[in-house]
Amino acid sequence: MAGVECGISTLHQWESPDYEPSLPVSEKSNPLTRDIDRASAYSIVKMLQVCDTQMFQEEMGATYQRLLSSQVVKTLMEVAKRVEVILKDPQDSRVVLSGCGTSGRLAFLISSGFNKALSQVDRSTVYSYIIAGGDRALLSSQEAPEDDPKLGMLSLKKACEGKKRVLFIGISCGLSAPFVAGQLDFCLQHPEICTPVLVGFNPAHQARDEPMQDCTFTFHSVVQRMQELAKSQKAFLINPAVGPEAISGSSRMKGGSATKIILEVALSAAHAATFSNTPITYDGILQHMRAYERTLDITYSQSEGITALVEAAGRSLRCSRHVYYLGWGSLALLGLIDASECNPTFGADYEDVRGFISGGYSELNNSDGPLTSLGPEFCIAHQDFLQLILPYVTDKDTVLLIYTNSDDVSEVGNLARRVREKTLNLHAVYHQADGDTAASIQQDDINRLCLSTLKITWPQEGRASGILQHMWELSTKLVLNAVSTGAHVLKGKIYQNHMIDVQVTNTKLYRRATWLLQKLSGCLERQCEDALLKAIYRVDELTVEMTSSDITSHTHFARKRTKVVPLALVFLLTGWSVMEAASHLEQQPIVREALDKWLP
Repeated sequence: MAGVECGISTLHQWESPDYEPSLPVSEKSNPLTRDIDRASAYSIVKMLQVCDTQMFQEEMGATYQRLLSSQVVKTLMEVAKRVEVILKDPQDSRVVLSGCGTSGRLAFLISSGFNKALSQVDRSTVYSYIIAGGDRALLSSQEAPEDDPKLGMLSLKKACEGKKRVLFIGISCGLSAPFVAGQLDFCLQHPEICTPVLVGFNPAHQARDEPMQDCTFTFHSVVQRMQELAKSQKAFLINPAVGPEAISGSSRMKGGSATKIILEVALSAAHAATFSNTPITYDGILQHMRAYERTLDITYSQSEGITALVEAAGRSLRCSRHVYYLGWGSLALLGLIDASECNPTFGADYEDVRGFISGGYSELNNSDGPLTSLGPEFCIAHQDFLQLILPYVTDKDTVLLIYTNSDDVSEVGNLARRVREKTLNLHAVYHQADGDTAASIQQDDINRLCLSTLKITWPQEGRASGILQHMWELSTKLVLNAVSTGAHVLKGKIYQNHMIDVQVTNTKLYRRATWLLQKLSGCLERQCEDALLKAIYRVDELTVEMTSSDITSHTHFARKRTKVVPLALVFLLTGWSVMEAASHLEQQPIVREALDKWLP
């Protein structure tokens, strides 16, 4: 595979106890992508493919349970049965999905989708979502609330008001988010109402064991209490290891994909049992999981088409232009999610990659309704794009249409014609079921308007069960993750396979930044933390007040800063002052190229 060293030893190297032993699985770097920052667009896509296939690797001995491990399948069966009970008797009952960042956005996507399915069969909706930072976090980075366990607890308490039975599903990829820990603790305090389910991708012993503000418990201690209750099925842990992310710590990628797979498998099984009298079985759950594995194969069979999109988006970002996703239905929501994640992951501006949805907030159907009053980044309708963005679009911007043959393809064509008047750099990703030619004439027109068209054709069998829509969504997520990640790699936002320009806006990211500086500089932890603080406060000497403040104070101040980690790394390695390092970075912003040039 071009540009990817993928022998068995490399695929499984991360599972060795000697490989980055101080880090949990979700924070380790992936040996497969060590030089992704120097790879071509095609090699980037192939690296992402082989990293994604790690999700479905078989268990290797007793090191880590995996996505297809028998214990994971059995736990999914039990969770599905709990959901089935609520679906059959929804009175005063609720299934609450919650998380921070990507996890919260997926909680919204999944709860919305399954509520829509209930509405279509005239049943009461039973799902609700919670996202740290509220609905504005669906569309923009709101990292600070992740660190507040009390805020998490209060939000769940509100969702439980008047309910006699709540199945709570808390998502924390690294078993680390204090916001979710507070909610799980609330469930453990109220077992007569709440049954907690924790979804994450580290083994239980790697759950974060640091104190949290105003709390006597840690995430680790909550997990230990849940493990005890899991023996009597009063709590459930679903925490397979899916391998390190292609970009170290970027849990929006495999962590997000695996979250989607796990929850949709469990909820789909519950819906089938309730409305189609299909029993919840081990083989049924496993077969559904395997269908998601085939989704990866079908998607990455289009590697050349994905590469064309990565190259186009990379060219746009490298010349300080923009990437726009124009989508329909739930695929548009995945565009909104992908765009919102670029800011905290790559230190990008919100204008660099943006998503828009046909129908705007009426289609989004979020709890708080329209958020346009919060500012331009919350203007998400196609109409907003036409009025606010399109007049300024040039051939250097990349515009990507995202839809299926089930959408109004004539509307897609009309929008394509409008965009084509302003730019040649128009592309499309669309999905269709095999043999579905209903919109073929309109599709031919769209193909002629686009510079490239990525057409993904799917077997018919999942159509009746609704599984096909979930496959389309996961496929779209994989494509968009590749486009935005690949484009930022090509722009120079990655050092080796690390998010060098990550925003240091909460405790998790502060710890990640300190460790990253240690790894890349070879300096001691104390030196690296001092360098991080100097970069945050832009000083060469730290005051007693700075060194004695807690991490929350540092991250609060860091929200005003850009390029914190690159700056700290440069003056650690060069010995320059903070201002000298900042001046040099201004002239050469791609850190690896800069250090190659400056260091002997």
